[in-house]
Amino acid sequence: MQAQPDPTQQANSSQLGIPQHVAFIMDGNGRWAAQRGLPRLAGHKAGVDRLEGVLEFLANKGVKYVTVYAFSTENWNRPAEEVQGIMELLGDALQSQTQALHEKNVRVRHIGRSNHLSPELGRAVDHSESLTENNTGITLNVAFDYGSRDEILEAARNIVRDGVPADAIDETLFTSYLYTAQTPDPDLIVRTGGELRLSNFLLWQSAYSEYYHTPVLWPDLDEAELGKALDAYQSRQRRFGKVSPNSQA
Repeated sequence: MQAQPDPTQQANSSQLGIPQHVAFIMDGNGRWAAQRGLPRLAGHKAGVDRLEGVLEFLANKGVKYVTVYAFSTENWNRPAEEVQGIMELLGDALQSQTQALHEKNVRVRHIGRSNHLSPELGRAVDHSESLTENNTGITLNVAFDYGSRDEILEAARNIVRDGVPADAIDETLFTSYLYTAQTPDPDLIVRTGGELRLSNFLLWQSAYSEYYHTPVLWPDLDEAELGKALDAYQSRQRRFGKVSPNSQA
């Protein structure tokens, strides 16, 4: 198991103005399609297509990790036709984009449950991870069939199954049981689509994350808006509960 980096290490990164890890709640695909008189799946397809440009922009800025909230544990409650379409989109994306991502030195990781994926989709996920596991460029975490409460509960269950003594459980050990054990906590979380909620995303990991909310729908998230998000992040101070030396409070 791999321990989580100390938050002060991430603070040193943020002093340079570059978030080490940017996470996205990708909202607005359905509304994007509705505005154009298209079926909702067309919006999800446009959202998948947007990801390549986002990754390229952030990699060029020096970001090391990107996590995207692609499908939540609650999304199974959507209409069956839409769920099936999203599954097919993920499968198509893995088949058509994995090689290109590999050639760009991107490491792909799935975070979330895998037991609900079809055997075919599960094999595609495994192939994408194994092909890119030794890449040293930006890491793309795809949160698919992911829910933070489910993740926390599963971590607790596995700690109990492993017989870890209660007194041995601390934040570092608990973090090592999460899906994101190999990834530092997000410095910046961006939510598109104008909504102002967490939606069960990275609840443990986001304890000291900075947030940026934009009304821009995910398929329209361009370099200009990404630049605004990075500018907003650079304008803030990350104190991790400490008092700034210049603070009057």
